[in-house]
Amino acid sequence: MKHIILPAALLLLLSCKDTKEKEKVTAPKSYPVYTLQQKDTTLEIRYVAEIQARKNVEIRNRFAGSLEHIHVDEGETVHKGQLLFSINDDELQIAHSKANAALNSAIAEAKVAQVEVERVKKLVDKKIISETELDLAEAKYNAANAKIEELRSAKAAVLKHISYTKIYAPFDGVIDRLPLKAGSILAEGSLLTTLSDIHSVLAYFHLSENEYLRHVKSDTPSEIGQRPVRLELSDGTVYSYPGKIVASESEIDENTGSIAIRADFPNPQKILRHGSTASVIIEQTSAKVMLVPQKSALEIQDKYYVFVLDKGNIVRMREFNPVHRVKDYYIINNGLHAGDTIIYEGIQSIREGEKITPIL
Repeated sequence: MKHIILPAALLLLLSCKDTKEKEKVTAPKSYPVYTLQQKDTTLEIRYVAEIQARKNVEIRNRFAGSLEHIHVDEGETVHKGQLLFSINDDELQIAHSKANAALNSAIAEAKVAQVEVERVKKLVDKKIISETELDLAEAKYNAANAKIEELRSAKAAVLKHISYTKIYAPFDGVIDRLPLKAGSILAEGSLLTTLSDIHSVLAYFHLSENEYLRHVKSDTPSEIGQRPVRLELSDGTVYSYPGKIVASESEIDENTGSIAIRADFPNPQKILRHGSTASVIIEQTSAKVMLVPQKSALEIQDKYYVFVLDKGNIVRMREFNPVHRVKDYYIINNGLHAGDTIIYEGIQSIREGEKITPIL
């Protein structure tokens, strides 16, 4: 059997190659890192809000009948006093004619009774007849006048019902859906439409008790009212017109631990509609807060973790508690400290206890 003897130079070359390959395999992976610092930050805190019209009322009929005509269309802007709906009033007009005729007849009867009183009074003065006859004539006259008042009330009631057949806008606003069509038979109190005044709108949102106290302590009540707030629409765009906080409820809801806040927003272009949802954005300047990039955090069963480097560049997983989410960051209040160095990105491929090469 022959032995192959390799030259010493070749053996040295192969040995160096193996060493480099081993170093290549065992070299620590490189990851970008981020050093936590405390800094003064202006926070944009978002709260889910419900948009409500300044006025939003249901338009219902007060008289049963046939819907004769609809004078407006869905989504139309109307003005106070504008005619919206007409209900057929043919029967009421007949009733009005009858009431008017009965009233005129009663007036005529009263005049006859008045003439009779004057005639009887003259006879009594001449002692031709007794005063009893005068009392009887005056009683008939008074009864005739009472009948006139009764018939006048009946006529006024008919006229009142006739007025109910014309339905007018109680204020400037926008017409909602029209569920009924012309010719529909209406029961008293049928819903004809809803009218919304949206020249400005109200955004209702809720603050937790802690958040409410934080705002109150940082601002006086007058400053809170003057602080501008913004509105983020459901498509992610920010509404063009800023609003302001105008009121809050007097009590903390014991079930939710929150308080309702109301903000007022102008709506000249009528973009905002009653019942829509948005997010109220409140800016708040906070001193010495720590921000953790969201891409640096792992969320596991409602708990949040980051990978922190120790002095030997060994990775250790550490839990922290986020208070708010602001853009791409978490605001934290415990678990981490200023000066801690964390893995900035690539956390999906890293392991607890792994040594890495930090990229600053």
